[in-house]
Amino acid sequence: MRKLFLCWLLLPLFGTSQSKTVVNTFRAFPKPEKVAEFEKALTAHAQKFHTGDWKWRTYEVISGPDAGAYHVTEGPNSWAQLDDRNDISKEHTADWNMNVSPLTTGQGSIGFAVYREELSSVPLAEFADKMAITHVFPKQGYGDTIAALLKKVKVVWDKSKEPVAVYQASGSGPVQYILVFRYKTGWKERDPAFRKPFMERYKAEYNESGYNDYMSVIQQYVEKSWTELLKFRADLSSK
Repeated sequence: MRKLFLCWLLLPLFGTSQSKTVVNTFRAFPKPEKVAEFEKALTAHAQKFHTGDWKWRTYEVISGPDAGAYHVTEGPNSWAQLDDRNDISKEHTADWNMNVSPLTTGQGSIGFAVYREELSSVPLAEFADKMAITHVFPKQGYGDTIAALLKKVKVVWDKSKEPVAVYQASGSGPVQYILVFRYKTGWKERDPAFRKPFMERYKAEYNESGYNDYMSVIQQYVEKSWTELLKFRADLSSK
């Protein structure tokens, strides 16, 4: 009876705990003539102020419309941790405003995203140094339709051992699914000879008709999508 009572006491703790699935990101664009200074200032800021749960992973965007930007990811954490965060000191803010921000063009973006384990074929924290990100924007009202399609795609990724982490933007603009293709062995994974084409793998799992249905959903319910390549910069990240 005593053990049963203790279990009941612990239930609220389990019920209120939150998973660490939230990442917050920002992108900064250094002034072309200030890249070296920007990298030095960004590194110093990350290593002094962003430690523990608030470590930064910094990536360089090397293709796409944001080429030349630096993509910084913090987390994963829970929403509750973000509520309780109290380490944004005046010193932290002053360092950013005085030493980093003046070296940027002023443009950039900030956002939050939630890792969707049930749509992903790789654990959240199983990172890679090189990756492609495909940004998928469903048409208004069809976010769940695209999520259902991604569940089917996950089966294909799993069977062909293609590591893809799927995130969903949260409170950060239009509905968006963020597909992160992690190249564990490098850019050579983009070569058509490395892995069978997606169409062939999808048809093997769901047949020709299933692939036609897949394409129909994409054509009808996706507003737009675009892809970019990024590489991890350990030298600019938190230690």
